[in-house]
Amino acid sequence: MKKIAILNRIILLLTVVTLATLTTYAQNSVIISGQDPDRRVITTAVPFLNFAPDSRHSAMGDVGVATSPDASSAHWNSGKLAFIDDQMGFSLSYSPWLGKLVNDMSLSYLTGFFKIDEVSAFGFDLRYFNMGDIQLTDEFGNELGQFNPRDIAIGGTYSRKLTSTLGLGISARFIHSNLSGNISSVGGSESRPGISVGTDVGLYYTKPIFSGSKEGDFSLGLSITNIGPKITYNSASDLDYIPTNFRIGTAYSLDIDPASTITFALDFNKLLVPSPPIYATNEDGSLETDDNGNLIIEPGNGKDPNRPLISGMFGSFGDAPGGFSEELQEVMISFGVEYTYNDKFALRTGYFYENPNKGGRRYFTMGVGFDLTKLGFDFSYLVPQTQNHPLAETLRFSLLYTIPNK
Repeated sequence: MKKIAILNRIILLLTVVTLATLTTYAQNSVIISGQDPDRRVITTAVPFLNFAPDSRHSAMGDVGVATSPDASSAHWNSGKLAFIDDQMGFSLSYSPWLGKLVNDMSLSYLTGFFKIDEVSAFGFDLRYFNMGDIQLTDEFGNELGQFNPRDIAIGGTYSRKLTSTLGLGISARFIHSNLSGNISSVGGSESRPGISVGTDVGLYYTKPIFSGSKEGDFSLGLSITNIGPKITYNSASDLDYIPTNFRIGTAYSLDIDPASTITFALDFNKLLVPSPPIYATNEDGSLETDDNGNLIIEPGNGKDPNRPLISGMFGSFGDAPGGFSEELQEVMISFGVEYTYNDKFALRTGYFYENPNKGGRRYFTMGVGFDLTKLGFDFSYLVPQTQNHPLAETLRFSLLYTIPNK
């Protein structure tokens, strides 16, 4: 897939000289996600849409589809929002991104909700991914000026209880990705901001349970997020998928005593995006192309990834060159634990696992939370299993404000 040269230089500068072997935006988006570009990673544009934005759930290994509802439910599962107890609330989260590599990249997340009545709620969210100021150059090294690449997504959510235990939510968002402004590339093609839209659908089931004299809750969640058309930065023939994601999981909360509660949560994630096929190569190792310049896929080693949205989504369950075993490798696993005391203090930890062949992100997480009636504060910290990982020492901070029901 041909990309304009200026985009390569933008993210190339963002990821430091040591990553200079990258040549396409897809590869560079892998680095931004903290994945290993030498693996068979599924790549998308605007990967920031799937980054865990808030401190509570990022401290629990990036679980969230079935945990108790809060102000950040729109990201994890819109079906949860109708079950929130408070009348209104807001949350502001901030995370320096790739702090081991650069010092001015960050992810910010503003979200809020309002209970319409006892069975429905409305929410909104604003996501801003700032990639820092960089010096742009052309293919000859001539300076083109300073620019600040950035991605923005603005969305709204409606959530409703279908029964006392089952909720359904729908979200819609506008996505704007500006990586280079309007700068002409080699050959005269002009880059432009990428624009797309995305839709989420979420289901949430929760039911009180009793274990002897102890009370608790059992929850199930399912969501499909970022269902939307492909995005382009150059021409209508040069399109990239946005990160459509399927998430399913469960959570179990148990009251240890009248003041203490412990929650265990488990999520499974899979991108509903075509798997990269294996392309044929010439004797010199270069990629083989047909008469029209298109890459040739080796027989029996995958399918053409340039498919329409619906075909790409449903076909993503059976298009991996390695068959079913490779499809299983594309499933990411998150596990988290949360301990709360008197609904005022929380300790959290978790683990995120991605198969080494599909990016290799594997990290432990931890964090704390404080709730002072209306005002709350959460903090999380990420510890990768590998040394010198791009995501090492990732911090997230969240400030929450809620108005309880009268």
